[in-house]
Amino acid sequence: MSSESFNWHEFLGRWQEEWVPRPDADEGEGEGEGEGEGEDGEQTLVRPGRPGADEAAIAAAEERLGRRLPLSYRGFLAVSDGWHVDQTAGIYQLGGTSDIDWFQDPYDMTRLYEQNLGDNPRKEDVLLAGMWQRALRLETDSDMSYALLDPGDSDQDGEWALYVHKGWSGELPVRYPSFRAYMEAMYRGFHSDRVARPDFVNAITRAQDAHVEEARLLALRGRYEEAMPLLEEALSFGRPRSAVLLNQLRHLLAPRSLRHYGNLVADPRYLPDILPVEAMTPARGEWRLGGDEHWLGMMTARGAARKTVEAVLSTMRDGTHRYAPPGPWGRAVAEARESARWGATDAAWRVLRDALPLWEAPGPSLIAPIGLLADPVLGPLITPERGRDILATPRAGETGPAPEPVPDLDPPGLAWLTEPAANGQPLDGYRCVWVEGIDPARMSALIGEDGAELSAPVDPQRASWRAPAPHEREGVELWEDRAVVAVGRTGEGWAFAFDGHSHHYLTKLFLSPAAAASPAGRAVVVWSDPRRSSPGDHPTAFHLSVAEHGEELYAFTVRGTEIERSGAIPDALDPARLFRPEDTALDNELRVLEALHTELGLSLPRFALTRGRLPTFTTRSWTRAPRAGEGFAYVSFVRHRS
Repeated sequence: MSSESFNWHEFLGRWQEEWVPRPDADEGEGEGEGEGEGEDGEQTLVRPGRPGADEAAIAAAEERLGRRLPLSYRGFLAVSDGWHVDQTAGIYQLGGTSDIDWFQDPYDMTRLYEQNLGDNPRKEDVLLAGMWQRALRLETDSDMSYALLDPGDSDQDGEWALYVHKGWSGELPVRYPSFRAYMEAMYRGFHSDRVARPDFVNAITRAQDAHVEEARLLALRGRYEEAMPLLEEALSFGRPRSAVLLNQLRHLLAPRSLRHYGNLVADPRYLPDILPVEAMTPARGEWRLGGDEHWLGMMTARGAARKTVEAVLSTMRDGTHRYAPPGPWGRAVAEARESARWGATDAAWRVLRDALPLWEAPGPSLIAPIGLLADPVLGPLITPERGRDILATPRAGETGPAPEPVPDLDPPGLAWLTEPAANGQPLDGYRCVWVEGIDPARMSALIGEDGAELSAPVDPQRASWRAPAPHEREGVELWEDRAVVAVGRTGEGWAFAFDGHSHHYLTKLFLSPAAAASPAGRAVVVWSDPRRSSPGDHPTAFHLSVAEHGEELYAFTVRGTEIERSGAIPDALDPARLFRPEDTALDNELRVLEALHTELGLSLPRFALTRGRLPTFTTRSWTRAPRAGEGFAYVSFVRHRS
């Protein structure tokens, strides 16, 4: 709708009819604030507008200012020559034709903003810097705030942008593309400020509440893209439930984002989903303001029991929290977690995806299984693409077309180990033990240090993967090389223990754990020592050993161009064929990894090892004690504060 066709009579008339004081308004706030006293002493409602200005008054103001006013502002003045905006903080009153005048930058804001433009400023920053001297000042009563209409920032219809600058806030001015856009925003704010009044019911509130319910049903039918604009508009009017429903949609579209769900944490129907989600940020150590105590106070202020809040935060922090909804959906969640906890994240996601139609909403304020995001094992599986999949799937008894499944995330085999990681660099050394056909939980008993136990699932981005150094723990010898390994199971049924943070050299003291890992079946050990960061006297090295029933079957170690070998190595794994002097070390590594996948069926789950959660334990040493005549060096660095 253009400025010329906008009906200011209808818009302002509706605002006048709906006008009531804010719930927080003081008694007798004054005439023009909402209530005045009539001749009989009774309180009468004072409307926020004034009689319109005639064309002569508008023309006289334009002649005084030396500029023709934009159409939307002219149309407004013709209907109401001023307006009581009634913000809780900011602009209180807009003046009329006799009040408005040029701002003229009395506080020298132009110089301040021009100093911050830099060498290559954006167009909007240049406009803002020049606005202060060009702008027309509209407000006559405010809280150190200014409503500034800028003729230098205009659109194709000749509308001037309106800036609201709150001088006490320290923030940049808020820009509206026109005076009309500003007034429409203020009208929505007027509604939002009065939501708490039980008597504030009118055609707009009823229509927006109907939109909220319509959006809820659309979301449950998988039509979230249609639901979002309805909720966004309802939220701009402050309608109940609009924020919490919209937050769920936005949260699943950006699963790592931070969202709040208000007093929903206190409702026993929603608490199992919502409170753990609220606890994700402090559990990660990202809560700064006041620490745990401040966050706990916030949750209890919203109505949640203190003991419950403390317990949830504790389980979120130590990785033992479990999302455990009831019914068929809950059984699918438990099945998916069992797959994901050992690395089969794609299989876990397929279980969840297929069961999504079985999800039941515990109440009308929940439209998606938000609690998934807080589960330490299942939460990382929910990527933005999978979040969209959840939202596009009909659920809670509603029907509709199912979305096309998103592709699996794990590539087959081992070749991904040669690809750049999130930081753009390949892994700077890795080693792994595979054992065929056993429960991954047994790996710590086979190759773990004395008393080794599996940890709770660990975030690979935040965990410390460094094993205890000799000087840090009693009982660790100087020659030892222990590793913290992530444990899981491959799709082919091999249990694995993987160290993707190996910074040790593949030395002559290396002792393969293959034999120790193989009493119940075949075991394979691989160690890639690329020395990409500091080659020096340590050439690129690669080791493979295969054992069965406690005996090594064959092995080889390649260091630069030297090859050590033992046992009957299959032709497909012959290092002389796989490692070619004319090829790069990366090409050779890729060739041997592809051969290991083809010949032995080895793989590793990339997603679980780089973005998911897996349990860990500390291994026994990967090096043996030096024999007579053998030497080794151990170097440690200690930072001293001056």
